[in-house]
Amino acid sequence: MALKTETMILNMGPQHPSTHGVLRLELELEGELIVDVKPHIGYLHRCFEKHAEAMTYPQVIPYTDRMDYLASMYNNFGYVIAVEKLLGIEVPERVEYIRVIMGELQRIASHLVAIGTFGLDIGAFTPFLYCFRDREKILSLFEMTCGARLLYNYMWVGGLSHDIHPDFVRLTKEFIKEFRPTIKELNDLLSYNKIFIERTANIGVLPLDTAINYGVTGPSLRGSGLAFDLRKDEPYSIYDRFEFDVPVGQGLMGTVGDCWDRYYVRVLEMEQSLRIIEQAIDKIPEGDVQSAIPRRIKPPVGTVYQRVENPRGELGYFIISDGSTNPFRVKVRAPSFVNLEVLGELCKGHLVADVIAILGSIDIVLGEVDR
Repeated sequence: MALKTETMILNMGPQHPSTHGVLRLELELEGELIVDVKPHIGYLHRCFEKHAEAMTYPQVIPYTDRMDYLASMYNNFGYVIAVEKLLGIEVPERVEYIRVIMGELQRIASHLVAIGTFGLDIGAFTPFLYCFRDREKILSLFEMTCGARLLYNYMWVGGLSHDIHPDFVRLTKEFIKEFRPTIKELNDLLSYNKIFIERTANIGVLPLDTAINYGVTGPSLRGSGLAFDLRKDEPYSIYDRFEFDVPVGQGLMGTVGDCWDRYYVRVLEMEQSLRIIEQAIDKIPEGDVQSAIPRRIKPPVGTVYQRVENPRGELGYFIISDGSTNPFRVKVRAPSFVNLEVLGELCKGHLVADVIAILGSIDIVLGEVDR
């Protein structure tokens, strides 16, 4: 006689260390096998979009910092160029170069957190320390520039809050020189580690058609094999002036689109960011970084949608202007929020322990999901 069995519901989070903040995952289990996963969000909700309606355009910038607090520079970047588009103003060349350099340094810093915590989630502690050691060097460059290490409020509409420090170029070059060998070190320690490969290869495979149907972007999409990168496909700022490659998942250790591919795309992207910074750092023109900042920001009636390639994917700002000094509406297309939706598809049929690896490979930030 067949035994009657039932599935079991298990909560993972919202304070579980691998849920990257305050995400609660409702796991439906059959033994240790995942039948379904339902993400529960909203524990960190701070009402960014509603707050923006009560602020002037410049006052919104510090709030963008707090959405994705691991990529604050890029949140500033996307918002200010959206407002500049609405205003129809051009910023000085010096500002454009500095923005690109800061944005790519931020991408490396963000990927270092993603890679370090991903390894930590599945038992590799030492690479986490290495990644945070190198991230500290980037944060020191940011601190030297604008006095902050996490929430910068650095990119303003029409310019920057501060010019770069006289030592910034020299110290950035030193960082690039020191960081390249540590990428190889990271690969030896983590990427090609047998245990790491067995925990990540062929796990959480995201087929390309599924990724596209869910609207997944960024390294999670590129890990599935599609070379879609807004910096290449829809260049903004001055990205069309730089040569760099768009790494994609190739199934080197397992199947295209698995956890290892998503992880390794981030490693390769750090090398490409170094290439962009190298090309930009020697070409920073002289000039004033605040000459184009409007005294009063009051865009004409209209709408704008501007998207940028932040470290987690497509970050988009849709702004409606009613002609006043405050935005009538600011809607954010947050990559972490969209990418999280595919989690259930990735986890089905895997073991409970694999949920941690799969979630880490998507690299979400809950501040942006809940915003």
